[in-house]
Amino acid sequence: MTTDLSGLAALIERQWHRYGRETPADGLLLNRAETPSGPIRTVYRPPFCVVVQGAKTTLLGVSAYRYAAGQALLASLDLAVTSRITEASPARPYLALSLAIDLDALTDLLSAQADTLAAGMDSAPAFAALRTVALDPDLCDPLARLLALLDHPRDLPVLAPLINREIVWRLLGGPLGPALRQAGLPESHAARIGRTTAWIRAHYAEPLRVADLAALARMSAASFHRHFKAVTTMTPVQFQKQVRLHEARRLLLAAGDVAGVGYAIGYESPSQFSRDYRRLFGAPPGRDAAAIRARLAPEPALP
Repeated sequence: MTTDLSGLAALIERQWHRYGRETPADGLLLNRAETPSGPIRTVYRPPFCVVVQGAKTTLLGVSAYRYAAGQALLASLDLAVTSRITEASPARPYLALSLAIDLDALTDLLSAQADTLAAGMDSAPAFAALRTVALDPDLCDPLARLLALLDHPRDLPVLAPLINREIVWRLLGGPLGPALRQAGLPESHAARIGRTTAWIRAHYAEPLRVADLAALARMSAASFHRHFKAVTTMTPVQFQKQVRLHEARRLLLAAGDVAGVGYAIGYESPSQFSRDYRRLFGAPPGRDAAAIRARLAPEPALP
């Protein structure tokens, strides 16, 4: 495993210096840090995350999930979380990758296994929206091939989906398989709640009606509300607020009009938008965005 991790670390270093966080491969993000971080608040899309060097802790509600070098985390649906990088230094920076789960590949592979999966669902462990495990050594090779494929942009559209499908297949056969299967089977409680969190994320600026979400989940309103909070640790309204505010932060990096961004994400009151934003991110919208832009600005060239 050490050799495999060393190879992944070298690939992440090289591709991060070339592309930064966002890569040309659909759903593949890289992370590198030379110092431990403060709280990082985000809304996960369903990702498979691998730490190759250093360590990180992710909080979902009051539950903490720590994963260090050689460990992986799976988020089975959209979730609002708070994370901290806990181990990083200039000599040994924190290095990690995140790969969005290919839902088409998951659905296809689950359909092919339908009979086997149905027989084993009764013995499946209780669903948890986040799970951490030791990285399956069999995943190191496809992950390395996906990272190396970034050197060949012309091949990405053809070969990356094949590698992603292989990764999903290996995840299904490993310790994260039960959680992934429960999230992918259409009538499981996990998948039903996952449909509603995905809908909220796609329609965050629209008015939210719990009755409509319950219908989407095919649950009664009371059952839906109970299951939603059990999985996400939030009510649907609280989750929508998190999604709105994270989208606002993204929009503010490109636009300085705080009131306009507030209206765009669904707020009717600029003062309420500013209060909610400050409560989540620790600073008013304009000041927070200016600080982020300053951190991201390139350093001036030496004379």
